[in-house]
Amino acid sequence: MTESVIILQNVTLRFPKLKGILSIIKDKITKKDTSFTALKGVDLEIKSGEVFGLIGKNGSGKSTILRVISGIYPPDEGQCKVAGKISLLAGLGTGFSGHQTGVENALLYGSILGHNESEMQEKLPEIIDFSELGSFIDEPIRTYSAGMKARLGLAVATAIKPDILLIDEVLGVGDPQFRDKSKARILSLVKDTSTVVMVSHSFALMKDICDRIGVVNKGKLVMIGNPEEAITAYYELDNGGTLD
Repeated sequence: MTESVIILQNVTLRFPKLKGILSIIKDKITKKDTSFTALKGVDLEIKSGEVFGLIGKNGSGKSTILRVISGIYPPDEGQCKVAGKISLLAGLGTGFSGHQTGVENALLYGSILGHNESEMQEKLPEIIDFSELGSFIDEPIRTYSAGMKARLGLAVATAIKPDILLIDEVLGVGDPQFRDKSKARILSLVKDTSTVVMVSHSFALMKDICDRIGVVNKGKLVMIGNPEEAITAYYELDNGGTLD
């Protein structure tokens, strides 16, 4: 029997609402709840070797689930258990230093993703080649365009294959040619990685590679099914329907 490598049990996550000082004082006096519940009692189990998708409207909680799985957000209630080395592809280029070169930032970004320096030095030629930055790789990041930063971020994040790959809408970076190259790179990672959880608005891609898809709505995981069932359920919700 295939073992489960990701288990979320009754996961609830709250964020504080941003308010002015007078509103905060008033809420404290009246003991009013000032938090926003981003996830509400999410139960999810993903098995080794599975490609699992998450779909839903913007703000529904899809990306938040990925960040709980990655360990960025610890749940306020419930628990999240993960077995294996994780790589999260999201917010490409987060953590880059504007004063350091592309090479220096590649090593820095790799360390943020949990890879040691020897691993990154070994992968550096491949990263430089994939990013197509040429001589700019030795220039400070502050001279890069947003697209160039995204190229470098994707090259670093996909250089080392994890046990569990989390993908959050990273297929839109660069020009059309580089987007195709990025998609091919990620699809190859999906094939080589044991377990994949992905968020995407590309339903055609999700149908092609996902074994199951979960539909997220207002912080709740409202259904899980095969790609056709889940996408149909999403459109029902989008048209004002409900899922029991």
